[in-house]
Amino acid sequence: MSPILTRPVREQLEHDRVIRLLQARYKRKNEVIINPGNEQNQSITVGDLVVFPDLLLFAEGGRRLLGTVEVETGESVNAIEARAEWGVYTKLKVPLHLYVPPVCVDAAKRLCAEYQIVVAELWTYTSTYDQVRFTMVHRGPDQPIARVTIKPSKPAPVAEKVAEKIVEDVEKAEKPISAKPKPEPKPTPAAKPKPAAKTKPAPKAKPKPKAKPAAKKPAAKPKPKAGKKRR
Repeated sequence: MSPILTRPVREQLEHDRVIRLLQARYKRKNEVIINPGNEQNQSITVGDLVVFPDLLLFAEGGRRLLGTVEVETGESVNAIEARAEWGVYTKLKVPLHLYVPPVCVDAAKRLCAEYQIVVAELWTYTSTYDQVRFTMVHRGPDQPIARVTIKPSKPAPVAEKVAEKIVEDVEKAEKPISAKPKPEPKPTPAAKPKPAAKTKPAPKAKPKPKAKPAAKKPAAKPKPKAGKKRR
């Protein structure tokens, strides 16, 4: 931590967390010594000044210094830090890698241009829950670019057969296909006209039976008149 800056506790914890993550990243190719928080594990001398960068990168054996890494927070990207730390580390004639929050990129570039500080690599870091993402935003023109050569592996026997089959299919597809004359369509015979359907004669209506004459009732016989009663 810079002797001229006292960070808030939350920012200091985030700062030290990023330092430890970077230690694991740079440790793949170099020997790394870190100075998180108030720890002073390894110092370097620049003239009469003794400083403690956040990370020091050494060659195998720990004798030759290959570079320094400085992690800044939102509070520490300012002119005082730039002159007291960044400018001092560039006098070591080794690459300086600077890590800042994304919102501080423009300020860091302006400070480097104003005080003629040469930064080999400028990175941003973004914390999301338990993950920290690093993104490079600037690389010095004199810095080498890592190139990775990938040797083609031998294909498996099954893969070879599949590849050969694909080649054969492609070759067949590329060969010109002779156009065969299409056979002329045979004339279809004309459809015979269907005979007209015979109309059936309408059924004759059956004669209705004649109504029987009503039976005549016999005339009622006259009743005999009653005789006169004798007195």
